[in-house]
Amino acid sequence: EFCHFLQILALFLCLSGMNQAELTRSRSKPYFQSGRTRTKRSWVWNQFFVLEEYMGTDPLYVGKLHSDVDKGDGSIKYILSGEGASSIFIIDENTGDIHATKRLDREEQAYYTLRAQALDRLTNKPVEPESEFVIKIQDINDNEPKFLDGPYTAGVPEMSPVGTSVVQVTATDADDPTYGNSARVVYSILQGQPYFSVEPKTGVIKTALPNMDREAKDQYLLVIQAKDMVGQNGGLSGTTSVTVTLTDVNDNPPRFPRRSYQYNVPESLPVASVVARIKAADADVGPNAEMEYKIVDGDGLGVFKISVDKDTQEGIITIQKELDFEAKTSYTLRIEAANMHVDPRFLSLGPFSDMTTVKIIVEDVDEPPVFTSRLYSMVVSEAAKVGTIIGTVAAHDPDASNSPVRYSIDRNTDLERYFNIDANSGVITTAKSLDRETNAVHNITVLAMESQNPAQIGRGYVAITILDINDNAPEFAMEYETTVCENAQPGQVIQKISAIDKDDPPNGHQFYFSLTAEAANNHNFTLQDNKDNTATILTKRNGFRRQEQSVFYLPIFIVDSGSPSLSSTNTLTIRVCDCDADGIAQTCNAEAYILPAGLSTGALIAILACVLTLLVLVLLIVTMRRRKKEPLIFDEERDIRENIVRYDDEGGGEEDTEAFDMAALRNLNIMRDTKTRRDVTPEIQFLSRPTFKSIPDNVIFREFIWERLKEADVDPCAPPYDSLQTYAFEGNGSVAESLSSLDSISSNSDQNYDYLSDWGPRFKRLADMYGTGPDCLYS
Repeated sequence: EFCHFLQILALFLCLSGMNQAELTRSRSKPYFQSGRTRTKRSWVWNQFFVLEEYMGTDPLYVGKLHSDVDKGDGSIKYILSGEGASSIFIIDENTGDIHATKRLDREEQAYYTLRAQALDRLTNKPVEPESEFVIKIQDINDNEPKFLDGPYTAGVPEMSPVGTSVVQVTATDADDPTYGNSARVVYSILQGQPYFSVEPKTGVIKTALPNMDREAKDQYLLVIQAKDMVGQNGGLSGTTSVTVTLTDVNDNPPRFPRRSYQYNVPESLPVASVVARIKAADADVGPNAEMEYKIVDGDGLGVFKISVDKDTQEGIITIQKELDFEAKTSYTLRIEAANMHVDPRFLSLGPFSDMTTVKIIVEDVDEPPVFTSRLYSMVVSEAAKVGTIIGTVAAHDPDASNSPVRYSIDRNTDLERYFNIDANSGVITTAKSLDRETNAVHNITVLAMESQNPAQIGRGYVAITILDINDNAPEFAMEYETTVCENAQPGQVIQKISAIDKDDPPNGHQFYFSLTAEAANNHNFTLQDNKDNTATILTKRNGFRRQEQSVFYLPIFIVDSGSPSLSSTNTLTIRVCDCDADGIAQTCNAEAYILPAGLSTGALIAILACVLTLLVLVLLIVTMRRRKKEPLIFDEERDIRENIVRYDDEGGGEEDTEAFDMAALRNLNIMRDTKTRRDVTPEIQFLSRPTFKSIPDNVIFREFIWERLKEADVDPCAPPYDSLQTYAFEGNGSVAESLSSLDSISSNSDQNYDYLSDWGPRFKRLADMYGTGPDCLYS
């Protein structure tokens, strides 16, 4: 470091001597401010140089300006302008010495352009033309190399040969590349040997060892150094890290961990079920580890198949056919696993496939009975009698025990119980009369159960087709709306009819149409059979009039071609209508002629609406008058006395409901006196508590029910049918007796009721009855 400091100091001294620029007197004529004489420029200098990163305490001397006009008498002064003038660079206006006052950094600014001028101190006028010069910052090695793109990650295939390029790293140095070796960088590897190397000049990292195996180590961390000054001592350096990952190649063949496998499966395992999963180990990853499996030999080639799981690379063995322990108890398979993507460079490592043996043992299970056919097709006539044999189903126990089988019908498929089956023989018979028109095909399920193990149930399916017989008479195909015009001519077609039959004969339907015997000789209409299952109705006369007859009923006889044939009589309704010139019916009602000529339909509707409105108003008035109640409070002017009405009920209390009148049910001794007229002064009724006799409870309730029964018998509002009456009854009184304050006169109560006399004339009677004054009525 000391030697390096001496080198910099020597370079600084040399540049300081070279940078001084002194003005030399020119051989030209003296410079004058004015005049036409052309003079040569009187001062010249070279560009100045100054070292960056000056750390001294005094201003750094840059150079000197001097004009030949300057006689040294102080009449000339020098000024400086441009980049950094006054802020970075200053000039002595007397001597022309230029100094730098701040530390300079070439990496921030490499040069400064300034302008200098010599002025007459007295007149402040230039004695020389202004001239421009440059101060260049001289570089020193003050910046280390930097890896701007670091840290790096890269990959290289495993087993790559020596010298395989991995990645290139680049370091930059901010120092001046045109001056010295400050920016000349060389690369070296500090960590990662002996596996990798780096080119000193280019920074290209290469493999340095052959046959690097990813399965042994798949990642390496390298530290690369970049050093300036061409790597010499005293140069600055920077480092970066490079993570190198070995990528996989297919250099490992698949290998089964075992040479043989054995699996046990029940014979009841469904088709497409997984029997086993096997896997060949492969140290490679990704596409290099993809494998395919196949069965190359064995006695289960058609019974089993093997496929590959793309996610786990396992071989999945599944069933292709149903297993049967009684037929075969074991299978042997030879299975091969091979890589799908083989790299020819590594074929020398051996075949990229492997073989193993898989033995599958079939286990016996108790199987349900099996039908001889999956679907039975049977036919029966709808005329078959109950108990007719339709067909037979058969099932057997596939196990070695060959247990007997019992049959039954799944009633969920035969809800109406049309069929029966013999439990032992499997013979299916009819249990009800059949109707093809209701259900042409019956699909039923037959159950076969083992006698020794009823939980084992087999299912067979039977389709029973009902054969048709001619048991339905023909009828009109639709409800016809037939009209005839008043101006119809004889022989005019007014309707074309057809027929339908619910039966389904093998050769199709053939219907025959005719008029019934009583209608054959009518003078109005005739029928023509078209021989194509249709018939035409024609008029026989003209002059139809609605006033005479507005509707005609024409009975038509229809016969089918069944054996035996069936027939029916259908009535065609024909209305007489008023038609337009095109024969289109306009009006078919005979009542239209009765309407007054002066009243239109709208007027009739208005009259009806008014009548209905009046009826509604009348009903509302009657209802309101019925609901109107007389006032319960009499006018004070009327000279009548107050009435005391006795009610021997205690009320429902908190348990009372609006749905039931509980007051009438609480006590048997209800006073059913005739209601007192309000316009007649009633006699005073003395209050007295009823005397209750001790009656057995059952007698009390019997009397209560009997009394309610008599009331219901004479009640005109009771329903005409039997109904359930519900009553709530508590008995004939209470031990505590009544709590009413109005009955306190019969007790030894000391309550004072004298305040009643202060309440006015309306309460005078109560005050007389319960008061304690000398004029009390009952004292």
